[in-house]
Formats: sequence, C-alpha cells, structure tokens
Amino acid sequence: MSQGIDPRTAEPVGDPIPDHTADEVNACVDRAAEVAGWLAATSNSTRAAMLRAVASAIRDNETDLVALADAETALGEQRLVGELARTAAQLDLFAGVIEEGAFCEATIDHADPAAVPPHGDLRRMLVPLGPVAVFAASNFPFAFSVLGGDTASALAAGCPVVVKAHPSHPGLSNRVAKVAREALAQAGAPTDLLQVVHGYEAGRILVTHPAITAVGFTGSVKGGRALFDLASGRDDPIPFYGELGSINPVVITQAALAQRSDQIAAGLVGSFTLGTGQFCTKPGLIFAPDDQAFAEAVAEKAQAVDLGPMLDARIHSAYQEGVEALCKVPGVAPVLTPEAASGPGYHARPAVLTVSAKDFRANARALTEECFGPVTVIVSYQDTAELTGALSEIAGSLTGTIHAEPGDPAAAEVLDVLRKRAGRIIFNGWPTGVAVTWSQHHGGPWPATTSVLHTSVGATAIRRWLRPVTYQDAPDELLPQELQEANPLGIPRRVDGVLQPGSPQR
Repeated sequence: MSQGIDPRTAEPVGDPIPDHTADEVNACVDRAAEVAGWLAATSNSTRAAMLRAVASAIRDNETDLVALADAETALGEQRLVGELARTAAQLDLFAGVIEEGAFCEATIDHADPAAVPPHGDLRRMLVPLGPVAVFAASNFPFAFSVLGGDTASALAAGCPVVVKAHPSHPGLSNRVAKVAREALAQAGAPTDLLQVVHGYEAGRILVTHPAITAVGFTGSVKGGRALFDLASGRDDPIPFYGELGSINPVVITQAALAQRSDQIAAGLVGSFTLGTGQFCTKPGLIFAPDDQAFAEAVAEKAQAVDLGPMLDARIHSAYQEGVEALCKVPGVAPVLTPEAASGPGYHARPAVLTVSAKDFRANARALTEECFGPVTVIVSYQDTAELTGALSEIAGSLTGTIHAEPGDPAAAEVLDVLRKRAGRIIFNGWPTGVAVTWSQHHGGPWPATTSVLHTSVGATAIRRWLRPVTYQDAPDELLPQELQEANPLGIPRRVDGVLQPGSPQR
C-alpha cells in the first residue's frame, strides 16, 4: 500500500493506493508488449506529435498537478512550476530529436567488390528495443518520474513504458499518468503505451518479466544494485541503466580561494542546501586549501538557510544517521552540526564537516559514500600533491567541479584527475541544475551510473532504448524508409563514409 504523506506535517494526503499484484503487473507488461509493434511502426512525425500532445496536456493541467505535487513532496509551488515546465520541455525536445532523424544513425555502404575485403550493400540503423521499465525517483516528482526523461526518451525511441511509481508521491503519479493517457488517446495512440504500477514487489516483477527489454532507474546504490543484479541474472540479461550514488567533488585552488573566498562560500551553500540537499548533483566533497576561516564562513552561511522538509520519513532518518556516521569517522570535525528540527514533519538542518586530506585518504571508503541531504564535507589540503593524492581516492561521480583562476597552474592537473572520474566537469560554477540539451551528459563511472556510456538527461538519452540492425543486400522496397536509397524522410545519413545533412520532412 502506498500512502501520500505531507512532509511538512507527516499527515496523509489522499487515499491509500493498493500495491499491484503480480498478475496485475504481468498484465500491464503484456499490454505494453501488445502495443509495441504499433509504436515501433509509427512514423517519426506521428511519435513527435504524440509527445507534444502529452507536453501540452501537462501544461494545461499545471495548477492541479503542482498543487498535488506540493501536497505530497512539500517542494513548493515555485520549484514545482519550474520542474513541470522542464518536464514538458523534455517531451518537446525529444519530439524534435526524432523529427530531425539523426538519432537512428542511418548508415549506408554501397556494394564495393574492390574493397578489402569486398562487401555487398550494407545498411545499418538503430531500432527500438521493445517495452521498457522505468523506476521513478523521489526528488523530482515530474522531471524524473512518470513523465520524466526516461519515459520521454523511451517513447521517442518507440518503446512502450511501464513506470514503477515512487511511493513518496503515489497520488501524483496516478494523476500524471491519467493526464498523459488521455492525451495519448486524443492523439490517436494506444493508452497502454504508458502505464503505472505501485509496490516494492512490482519493481522486481517488472525487471524479471521476459517482455521487458531494458530498465531505467534513479535511486540508491543498494536498491539499484539489487535490481541491476536481477536484470543481469535473467536467462536473457537486459540493459539496466541505473543512476545511483554520486559525491560530486568540488576542487577549489589556492588562487581561487585567495581571490573570491566569500563568493565561493556563498555559492557552495546555495548548491549543497538546494532542495534540502536532495539533488543527485549535490556537492558532497569540497577539496579546499587548509583555511579554517573559509570553513567557518560556509557554516555561518549554511546556518542562516531556511530549509524545507525532506521528502519522506525514510530519507529523513537516513540523513540523520548518515551525518552521525560521518561525524564518527576518525579526523572528521563538525563546523556546523545539524540541530534537531522542532515540530511535525521531516524537517532537517544543514551540516558542514571538515577533515584533513591525510585523514580523508585513510578513511576514504566511509567519506565517499553519498549522504543524501544538506551536508557537505570540506577536505583541507596543503599543496597540489596532497590534493591530487586525495582526489585519487574518489570513485565515479556525475559531476566534478573546479574553481580556479586564469592561468592557474593547478587547474590542468586537477582537470586530468576529475575527467577520469566524472561525466560532467564544471568550471567556476556549481553542479546543481542540469540543462536539458543536445550536449548534456548526466552519467559517470560507477557508482554514479551502471552504464558509463550513456546519459539519462539530454538528447542522446534516447540511445539507451535502441539497438543496431544491419541489412545486407536487402531489396529497397523492404528496407525501412530511413535506409531506402531515395531517403524519403530526408534525415541525416552517412553514405559511403560521407556525412549527408539531409532535410527532414516534418
């Protein structure tokens, strides 16, 4: 049973929602499989129109959706209005991606008897995998939930989606699905292209159902690893695209701290307390020159921040336990210890901890585990050699950030280390806030993600739900339009090694 809870008061929101039984989950997947052929066969323009119809529908229902989202998450109207707009924009982005057509990577090599070795006519493109499962996240009830980037990119690729709803916003999940399914029906598409299931066991059933061809997941390392192992242990292993834990290191050079210490302190506090520290890109480890005044400035600014409640009771208790565990690590000293928040609900206070680079290296395993919430650890270093040594202990992250000055001698060395450990590198900024663009990459080495090649945000997220097929000496009339000689869709293609821009027919 899933029950919406107002994090401000810990009081129930709406009626409880029953978990789906095994039979009900299996029936959902079976229905998704039934409509998979229809979706895969639709034209790019039809799928684009379908995505835009869903985007328009959630915009039209903004007031009701935001109110329900706020009741179940306490994230606030301003934040949720922006997030809903981002969610609609993601759908529009992928509509444009499939209309442009390059996503299918159409590639043609005409027969060449003089080649070494000689070959016949070869034509390759990406095709949809089939029904996929998506696990909604707690911290973005729109952008990483029922209609989040995983769902948008999968539908664009031509894959029906069964979403495992997050229990922290169950009512919103059902309401968003209803709006989307009505929009699909009005656009002439089967409503079973998008379905939602509830319950812990429903997730396990989804991952192991033989008709599910891939999984998208955003959540904890523990939960993600368990599902990853299920996906890999199937008789027919399937891709599991998991976004798990990320510590998001930030490096501040000596020169940067000397020039703009107060500015950096303010930016750090704004970033690690944003959304009560419940962002996957929250900066959790800050490598800064040994300067107690800087640490105290961070603590002073953080203490003045008025935080909203955390998303649910489990996340709230995990944060409190996580900070307590960090404080017990040898060498860790709290500069700002989180006070016990008074009143009902899941309110929390920020924490700022410090540790020397030497002690960090000695206890790196404990200090590089993500603590979800408004806490950051400042690792103080004496010189560049000590800094790079400490950085070598970091596992994979979604982001790495460098604060440096022009001509800074430490910048290149730090960049070389972070490039090996992060999927996105930020200069003189902060990692919170992920733009939805063609060039975005939201992924990284383990444990940030389970598949370092792929992103969950940005246009190339569509690549996760596609697989390549090559046709050899196939009759032109039997080829997909993307590969026919006349290029009737006008899409970009690589022909005999030469990239042809094309002119998409919309």
